[in-house]
Amino acid sequence: MTLVTTTIPTPPGPFTVIARESADGTATVLASGWAPGAAALLETIGPARLAGAGVAGIDPRTIEQRDDLGPITQALRDYLAGDLHAIDAVAVEQAGAPFTARAWQQLRAIPAGEPRTYAQLAASSGNPSAVRAAGSACGRNTAALFVPCHRVLRTGGDLGGFLYGLDVKRWLLEHEAAPAAVA
Repeated sequence: MTLVTTTIPTPPGPFTVIARESADGTATVLASGWAPGAAALLETIGPARLAGAGVAGIDPRTIEQRDDLGPITQALRDYLAGDLHAIDAVAVEQAGAPFTARAWQQLRAIPAGEPRTYAQLAASSGNPSAVRAAGSACGRNTAALFVPCHRVLRTGGDLGGFLYGLDVKRWLLEHEAAPAAVA
């Protein structure tokens, strides 16, 4: 197993991906978000949250820096260019309790440009009364953008929270609502 990382400029700021590369060269996203490098991303999300993926306590100095992560980088570039579905096929690995894992699956099923509420996320995840747990699943998500927790809003349409700031969340929602976005 090789851990690899890249940072790509995006309109709301630098976006970093940490992935596990297998022997055949395919890569699976373990962590991603708006941070200027692997060390900053790990500090933001807390490296212990990657324990379920078998990489707790990662030393960012041991992660191989790359300019490009192949299909992951291309999916991000295509998303930024308007192909909002490009990120859907990127493999992601996260470990969580059963409800949290279901919520992450449901987040990936929310279409771009069609935000849901925390209550809707709870219901689609199998427990309509677990609204706070749905919010917690969003907060525990280590693979921002690829598991699009930014697509969840408070009842009434308020943005709620987002680990990388409401300006980034707002930009993402506006990008996904843009009429020029590729369907």
